[in-house]
Amino acid sequence: MSEEMMRLGRERRFLVLLGIICLALIGGALYMQIVLGEAPCPLCILQRYALLLIAISAFIGAAMRTRRSITVFEVLVVIFALAGMGVAGHHVYTQFYPAVSCGIDVLQPIVDSLPLATLFPLGFQVDGFCSTPYPPILGLSLAQWALVAFVLIVVLVPLLTSRNRKHLR
Repeated sequence: MSEEMMRLGRERRFLVLLGIICLALIGGALYMQIVLGEAPCPLCILQRYALLLIAISAFIGAAMRTRRSITVFEVLVVIFALAGMGVAGHHVYTQFYPAVSCGIDVLQPIVDSLPLATLFPLGFQVDGFCSTPYPPILGLSLAQWALVAFVLIVVLVPLLTSRNRKHLR
């Protein structure tokens, strides 16, 4: 097996792990919603969409065989993570300044009209307010943890990809 195939195999494994982590984060959010009664706001649902799009892109990227096709999906992962980072950043801001809350009335019709809200309403329909303070986990709010996750994806995917491919040029 060539060195390039081994290195691309490492990237594919990383993408599978990333996809599993993103799905686990969505599962954790569903647990908090269903078991702990923490109602998701429009920004929470948009972050779930970003995590789902990252997971799908990562899994498809992991199935690709060429360096170029894997790169396309890694770029999509970063784009979706940037979008999630923007939403999570706004969510953190909203929690610090509740007067600017998105409110359930403003974004709810838009978010609830997205396809997954109809197919899987329990996981993708709005049921809360963005400014609702829930108990922190290890000192951070859910929005802050989501922001950390998205920032890590934006930083680590290009970093690990470039380090992995440095020797292939």
